Amino acid sequence: MQPNEYTVPAKTRIGHVHLKVSNLEKSLDFYCGLLGFEITTRYGDQVAFISAGGYHHHIGLNTWYSKGFPPSAKEGVGLFHTAIVYPTRKDLAAIYQRLINAHYPLTGASDHGVSEALYLNDPDNNGIELYWDRPEKSWPKTEDGNLEMYTRILNLNGLLHELNK
Repeated sequence: MQPNEYTVPAKTRIGHVHLKVSNLEKSLDFYCGLLGFEITTRYGDQVAFISAGGYHHHIGLNTWYSKGFPPSAKEGVGLFHTAIVYPTRKDLAAIYQRLINAHYPLTGASDHGVSEALYLNDPDNNGIELYWDRPEKSWPKTEDGNLEMYTRILNLNGLLHELNK
């Protein structure tokens, strides 16, 4: 393979994720009812597009090929998780408090140096990462200036203290 002569422009971003789900109502209860996304468009019981802040859609949910089917096996190919970035640490703390209040289980919580993240699964067992990015100037670097991400235990009590600031 030849070295890549093309790189994606720096301002390129991921526009949305579109998930196959088994039950649209259960998925809407999770993504809208629990996480707080808003429905922008819906087509019966087959598809819904949801967003944060009025964008046309950040997440598409459909049952076209998956209505009533069980979740995909954990082992095998497919989407590992969808990452949803919150603007501030306080916003991440607020959704964490909401998950606690709803008794919704986490599958993990990590400090990655560049970010702090909560991990959970949606009703179809799709992985979800809820996180906020630390300011870029505080990202850990190696002695030679490369980014040094890691996975450490996230101080969840410290995160909740953000709500009292």
